[in-house]
Amino acid sequence: MSQVKPYKDTEAGKKEQVTEMFDNISGNYDALNRVITFGMDISWRKNVFKIVKKQLPASILDIATGTGDMAILYAQTDAKKIVGLDISSGMLEVAKTKTKKKNLEEVIEYKLGDAEHLPFENESFDVVTVTYGIRNFEDLEKGLSEILRVLSPNGMLVVLETSIPENFILRQGYMVHTKYMLPLIGRLFSTDKKAYAYLSESARDFPYGKKLKAIFEKVGYNKVEVLPQAGGISTIYKAVK
Repeated sequence: MSQVKPYKDTEAGKKEQVTEMFDNISGNYDALNRVITFGMDISWRKNVFKIVKKQLPASILDIATGTGDMAILYAQTDAKKIVGLDISSGMLEVAKTKTKKKNLEEVIEYKLGDAEHLPFENESFDVVTVTYGIRNFEDLEKGLSEILRVLSPNGMLVVLETSIPENFILRQGYMVHTKYMLPLIGRLFSTDKKAYAYLSESARDFPYGKKLKAIFEKVGYNKVEVLPQAGGISTIYKAVK
């Protein structure tokens, strides 16, 4: 499994580096996301929401919740319990501010923590989601195993992650965008110049499609579905416990 890290000039582990990186970029993360994806990530997130809502979950855990976009969306479901978990306190502060503005403080709970050591009892959630976060796991299989542990029987994991298009023209455009444009945008608009170079490199390096499906199945998930978005620029994965 890839161990691409944000900062190559330090010996700190991936988890510590990812935490530092997201703390550094939390202030302008939302705005840069819209620019980098040309706003398309909004529709992909809505597709995740539709899948989750269809499950009629009573409890939802959003891992790598970041600035809380997905957790806030889940407030439109009938779930009685919504928890957003993230490794970055900086990102969670932004999430809490957004949640307060929408008067959802009593609906959504935020916790500081990481996917490899989830602070929850077995079978605690009907649905777990991870949006653009699993490629930041230090140990992917351990994180997926922990998610499996906290899922209720027949519970569903829904993941939205970057992928590489199969179509030749789309693939070339994607490569140019991630290799050159994404780091450039980061250098111009972010206080952490290395963060978006890491996000670019990790997006190209991370397994996707059939390879990621195989990892889900190896960990123990069933009925794994692969749903490419916009020709495969990103992909939604559905998996059942």
